[in-house]
Amino acid sequence: MGFSPVNPGDGLTTSSGSARREPAGLLSAAAVIGCRSVGYSGVVTTPPGISSQGAKGKPIGLGTPLAEVRGIGRALGGKLATLGLTNVGRLLAHLPMRHEQIEAETPIDELVSGQIGCARGEVANTRIVRRGKVRFEAVIVDDSDRLDVVWFNQPYMGETIRPGMRVRVQGKCQRYGPGIQMVNPRYEVLPPPGEVREETGNAVPSKAEPGLADRRLRPVYPASEEVNSRAIERAVAKVLEEGSALIEDHLPAAFRSARDMPELGESYRLYHAPTSAAQVESARRRLAYDELLLLQLGVHLKRAHLREELRAPALKWSAAIDERIRRRFAFELTPAQDEVLKEITADLTRPTPTNRLIQGDVGAGKTVVALYAMLLAVASKHQAALMAPTEILAEQHFASISAVLAGSEVRVELLTGSVARPRRAELIAALAAGEIDILVGTHALLTETVKFKSLAVAIIDEQHRFGVHQRAALRAKADDAGSTPHVLVMTATPIPRTLGITLFGDLDISTIKGLPPGRRPVKTAVIAARERLGLYERLRSGLEAGDQAFVVVPAIDPATDPDAPAGEDIVDVRTLVEELEAGPWKGRRLAALHGRLARATRDAVMERFRGGTIDAVVATTVVEVGVDVPNATMMIVENADRFGLAQLHQLRGRVGRGSKASACYLISDPVTEEGAQRLAVMESTSDGFEIAEKDFEIRGPGEVFGTRQSGLAPFKVADLMRDRELLAMARRDAAEWVRSSPRLGKPEEALIRRRLIKAHGEALGLGDVG
Repeated sequence: MGFSPVNPGDGLTTSSGSARREPAGLLSAAAVIGCRSVGYSGVVTTPPGISSQGAKGKPIGLGTPLAEVRGIGRALGGKLATLGLTNVGRLLAHLPMRHEQIEAETPIDELVSGQIGCARGEVANTRIVRRGKVRFEAVIVDDSDRLDVVWFNQPYMGETIRPGMRVRVQGKCQRYGPGIQMVNPRYEVLPPPGEVREETGNAVPSKAEPGLADRRLRPVYPASEEVNSRAIERAVAKVLEEGSALIEDHLPAAFRSARDMPELGESYRLYHAPTSAAQVESARRRLAYDELLLLQLGVHLKRAHLREELRAPALKWSAAIDERIRRRFAFELTPAQDEVLKEITADLTRPTPTNRLIQGDVGAGKTVVALYAMLLAVASKHQAALMAPTEILAEQHFASISAVLAGSEVRVELLTGSVARPRRAELIAALAAGEIDILVGTHALLTETVKFKSLAVAIIDEQHRFGVHQRAALRAKADDAGSTPHVLVMTATPIPRTLGITLFGDLDISTIKGLPPGRRPVKTAVIAARERLGLYERLRSGLEAGDQAFVVVPAIDPATDPDAPAGEDIVDVRTLVEELEAGPWKGRRLAALHGRLARATRDAVMERFRGGTIDAVVATTVVEVGVDVPNATMMIVENADRFGLAQLHQLRGRVGRGSKASACYLISDPVTEEGAQRLAVMESTSDGFEIAEKDFEIRGPGEVFGTRQSGLAPFKVADLMRDRELLAMARRDAAEWVRSSPRLGKPEEALIRRRLIKAHGEALGLGDVG
């Protein structure tokens, strides 16, 4: 665990003044560990009483190669390098993933049934039992008694533990006949009599055996086959005291004291070598806080830069403009939509650039709100853009917006990767000339050749599919360097509040609650795979009565998913269409829909489906967002446990858009506890915000909005579920810090600024912030 604002050695100078920098490496807490080192001018030297030394007797620095540290050497140093642990700083940044309680060692005859015990002895006998549950059994003896040990489902233990060896075991003791037994204990093979293995891998003669273990907390490190946790622990012990004393703290002493935080170097020391659970928690709290604080400083710096240094067109608004726009809508807006429009209008009529997230449940009416904002731009003689993550969604936005604006003077066009080159050139020229008012598209909008005459409002749909770089690129499409567009991002994937302030803290958040009038809740049922054909038979009557259905599967054809677990029956589009046409839905009008089809083919299928000349589409998740077919009342999802909660909720949102009762059927035999939990949540609620919170609890923040989508370095210590109060404190502290120092430009802030830029500068686009 750890994080990496800076590399060991960053910003240090040798006595001659030349810069010394370590090569880039793993993102880790090496971040914080690279700011003071022995032997560099102008920095703190080794505290008295510290005796770790390099190979030639020199004091170590954070940049000292591990192979040169006495007691580590080349052999172990080479193995550690395979984990990216090449120097002292990076080794200290390699934090334990947990701590194990090691009990005090006793003779076997003092072990007590029902308690955790620890003992050592000689392996007298072993055997593998294959009847019933496969297990490996061993008998361990010392001068006082015998101990029976068993490992279930681990017959390979026979290759590790053999008669004549000496071992130390720890585990729960239980009565076994007249004696004591341990089941699946932790174990350690002790060096053979006559030698003690040093960390270098060398063997030296000795009659001594390791001393009796005292009760302690043992750190357990991320390791590999090449180098195990115990070897890492021994290496850390060689450099911990001296190395941790060299870590410079970026938080002032008074700031730490007010929050009851230990010094940074002391936190690393305690986390590597605690003497109590309280020390572990104190160190973890400080390290987690640092991760959260750096991220929050980043988003607040970005927010301050956007609001205080950039300018956007202040759009006009009046009752007459409002009436003209609303007249275009065929329905009354809901109170929730009106409330969000008030927030957005207040933003857009100011010269401060808007940076707002609009979130709402599936079908809450976000697109209408976005269209209102774009029409405000057009009413003020500016342009607007809407960027969607897929061509299908972009095409649907274009169609729906064109329908609303039919007969008006507003010029709307579509630009995606599928647009032919001659047509693309025409669109780009018209856009630059100001002849297009609203441009709808995909990532194609971000290419360098796309230039607007006067872009005032940029809408990004499905925020979690775009990173900060896409937002910045779209913002850069304004007419000149002195102006930036207002940016509104939309998501139908409700964001848990904790994630919202963490990943999207530079955005204001507006929430459209509830559903438009006439929407009915969708009934959801989980169906076992063995009952799937019966389900299709029952649903046939609905198709015959004029209802329509979506059937969603995880694959296009049998070869699409090579990563599927062996033996798992993955349903695919082509096979299922054939199965339904020949079986339960024989005679019904079916069509396939997936991303490999040409745009014209997809358009034709969806148009026929909307028109009622197709009874059911068998599709992949291309129908996950945006597809609107009011007559569709049935959603069937095959292999439902292979989809995430957010996906399942989006798919369910494709039905229930008309006045008829609708249902969603999730066909699955979940093979994991997590899969079963997801399906249970879908059955229990249709509230997207509740589902988002449950998804957050089940999968954790790294998966709900993972680093791939957000671009942010993952937290190594902080846990957003566990550390919500710590996050709130970090957010408050960051806001106050940036208010008093909007650019972190004070000399005493140079260290934390450097670490912030290293950790999150690229992901948050902080390059232009000073």
